[in-house]
Amino acid sequence: MPGSGRAARGLATYSKELRTMGAYPSRRRRRTRGAYLVACGAAAIALTAAACSSGNSGTTGGAATPTGGTPVSGGTATYALPPSTTPNYIFPFTSSAYFSVVNAEDFQYLMYRPLYWFGNGASPTLNTSLSLADAPSYNGNNVTITMKGWKWSNGETVSAQDVVFWIHMLQAVGDTDWGAFVPGGFPTNVTNVKAANATTVTMTMNKAYNSTWFTSNELSQITPMPMAWDVTSASGSPGSGGCTTSVSNCAKVYAFLDSQSKAMSGYTSSKIWSVVDGPWRLNSFNSDGNSTFVPNHTYGGANKPHLAAFQEVPFTTESAEYNVLQASAAGGSQKIDVGYLPTTDAPTKPANATVGTNPVHNFTLDPLYAWGINYFPVNYQSTTGNGPIIKQLYFREALAYLMNQQAIINGPLHGYGLYTVGPVGSHPSTQYLSAKGKQGDPFPYNPTKASQLLSSNGWHVVANGSTTCQTPSKCGPGVKQGQPLTFTLPYATGTDWIAQEMTQLQSNASTVGIKINLEPKPFNQVTSVAAPNCVVAKTSCAWDMGNWGGGWTFVPDYDPTGETLFLSGSGANSGGYSNAQNDALINQTLTSESLTPLYTWQDYLATQLPVIWQPNGAYQLTEITTSLRGVMPQSTTLNINPENWYFVK
Repeated sequence: MPGSGRAARGLATYSKELRTMGAYPSRRRRRTRGAYLVACGAAAIALTAAACSSGNSGTTGGAATPTGGTPVSGGTATYALPPSTTPNYIFPFTSSAYFSVVNAEDFQYLMYRPLYWFGNGASPTLNTSLSLADAPSYNGNNVTITMKGWKWSNGETVSAQDVVFWIHMLQAVGDTDWGAFVPGGFPTNVTNVKAANATTVTMTMNKAYNSTWFTSNELSQITPMPMAWDVTSASGSPGSGGCTTSVSNCAKVYAFLDSQSKAMSGYTSSKIWSVVDGPWRLNSFNSDGNSTFVPNHTYGGANKPHLAAFQEVPFTTESAEYNVLQASAAGGSQKIDVGYLPTTDAPTKPANATVGTNPVHNFTLDPLYAWGINYFPVNYQSTTGNGPIIKQLYFREALAYLMNQQAIINGPLHGYGLYTVGPVGSHPSTQYLSAKGKQGDPFPYNPTKASQLLSSNGWHVVANGSTTCQTPSKCGPGVKQGQPLTFTLPYATGTDWIAQEMTQLQSNASTVGIKINLEPKPFNQVTSVAAPNCVVAKTSCAWDMGNWGGGWTFVPDYDPTGETLFLSGSGANSGGYSNAQNDALINQTLTSESLTPLYTWQDYLATQLPVIWQPNGAYQLTEITTSLRGVMPQSTTLNINPENWYFVK
């Protein structure tokens, strides 16, 4: 999730060069820069802190979990949002322009639970305890989902019909308005979707898929919606929109809900958004990002909120947040209970350590790394005149050799970073990463090789000047005589290491005559331009590159197959990358019980550079006040569960 660092999509008219996935499908979240089920029940607050922390010794970053103190009920926990990143869309059926970690994991999921929840500590696996349904059952091509019978806050049961409502919406408008849409994917790869009864949903897959993949990447997308949302006006009675009963009615329902979601001033007064099934409901909200949540007392999960309130507060920059964090640590009037240490202010981490010295007193430093990859897209469909250049593999290779991942990790990231080695993440350790991927950066910094790639393909290289195409027949189809290598690259502001990385790339590129015009902009502005596949989403294609800073988290598709990001025609395929061999290799990963097709695909795509790989910096160096428990271990899926949090004295 553009998630970021999530964040982060009809298709009947897209370019003929784009191919659908045929029978195969999935989804991920853009991020800007943690889900743990506490094993304590509602009575946990009366137990000792040590008992409530049992099984909680490990964290994603390696920090020791604080112990001791007496749990207390109530209190308000304040959570710092990522810099220059605020929630701006409440409807959990999210288009590519709003498809991000801050909108989903930090906002929507607190109130509206997805059908299936993923995250068990650092492991991005199915968590049945936090899911709205039991694990799905498979019998040949038939899938059965059994709901648990949890309640919406208005008294409705979270039912099979609520699942069908969401699927009907996807069938009606998903190709243009669902941020994780994949041609030929869910729900076009199933038939006979129906609510067999109040608690049971059944469907038939069009072939025998890998059941783990189907659960993790297809069913994981679904967020049940209440009948109170099946309306086309604020005065409509529940179900009057007719989307639950007929797909043909869904477009009007979606248009109304989308308009309500864009009207941020009405979030707290809305009789639509006040119907929740998650542990929290929205009590106050400002478009600047200040939000206050209070417990939803009808929440069906085992662990009810212990806090009286949960607040999210925005910051324009890391530095602004750090000033408040330090003041909070010193007992100032402004308070942050869960914030972050800017990587550029962190003491350099020893090479073999998971965490370095913490400069913030009375806080625990716990680095959080996302289950995902980091990159920035280049636009193959650009209408600026640079599209033909971007399509040339040798150019993307040259640019990759100018991205010095090692220098960024050792420099502005102060050791809190990992190499992005291709389309599969390297953290946490999983079975998905190939042996070749484990070898590290496939394009280590080499400006000499970058220069050679350009000169051998028809370019007159002018170091610290302007490199131009000298021989169009060698430069590539569509590249013009004398055309310079000049590009505009907007990037998200607020995170210092990203700004330093971009400045370094600009400098490195200039040594071979590539001119990159940097444009620092707020995260939401960068994702609105560079996140959608402009042809699929029918947005402007007049951009070359864009960097929201955090790449992609594997949410809500948790198996790192490539259909969402890199399949031709996918909505989240931001640059419109299209490669028939890549498509064929992806399709092979979705049905095989073996990991071999996944290894073959990732090793191929890593060197094809559909995007430019960049370091996967820690999502954040989380700082947790020592009087707050239940935050660790943080989830690599970037979900947060403040209902598990409680103060001690």
